[in-house]
Amino acid sequence: MNVTFPRLLQYSDVALLLMRCIIAAVFFSSGWSTAANPVARGKQNGMSPGLARFVGIAEVAGALGVLTGVLGQLAAMGLIIIMLGAIKKKILDWHTGFWGTESQGWHYDLVFVIMNLVVITTGGGLYVLPTMFF
Repeated sequence: MNVTFPRLLQYSDVALLLMRCIIAAVFFSSGWSTAANPVARGKQNGMSPGLARFVGIAEVAGALGVLTGVLGQLAAMGLIIIMLGAIKKKILDWHTGFWGTESQGWHYDLVFVIMNLVVITTGGGLYVLPTMFF
């Protein structure tokens, strides 16, 4: 492995924890607001209130799973599915480009797909509840 700063590798689990915290913060806040007001969020995103509530609850559950590491890989897979749905909506229904206008493109969504892919492939790192207490 060709690494420019090998001493930083010892902090990879801390970096994974911080990344999981960001994923959780974004999806928890988005999911909470969607689940709390599914009519408005559903109308804004072109989906039924029932589907909006389901997505909101799934985002909250996924955020908690990724944050804690409890079923973290499955939670990250679920969040990837949600983000792929958002990307599909933006590309096919709203005809939004990668960058979009006024930062409304699907580049942001793709970043969260990749971040969750890192969680899936690393297991979230060392600092997850299942390895810390069991």
